[in-house]
Amino acid sequence: MAGLKAVYAAVDEQAALDALDTFGEHWDKKYPKISQSWRANWANLSTYFKYPQEVRRLIYTTNAIEGFNRQLRKVTKAKSVFPSDDSLLKMLYLAIMDITKKWTGRRQDWSIIHAQMAIYFAERMPE
Repeated sequence: MAGLKAVYAAVDEQAALDALDTFGEHWDKKYPKISQSWRANWANLSTYFKYPQEVRRLIYTTNAIEGFNRQLRKVTKAKSVFPSDDSLLKMLYLAIMDITKKWTGRRQDWSIIHAQMAIYFAERMPE
């Protein structure tokens, strides 16, 4: 939904509201609940715009998370029954170890994002 991407990829909160208005003009006749939901929850959603553009892009980019979950599902789908919860946890642990070995790439702008997150989340960031 390119219309919603214009909302969360906007440069600031006012531009996002304008994009939400444009989205509503185009889609409200067919899907009125979408823009209603965004407007009803705008107080919470708008806190997203207090962060710099790089951090916001990291927040709304979920491809890495979705890929990770897909790989875990692939492992558990092959064996549909586990004798115990412990055996499932062990299999997931081993799968996670294999998956993370393949993580070699880094985001090009990671140093900028890390520095900005260290400012916003100083109490949560390890030294």
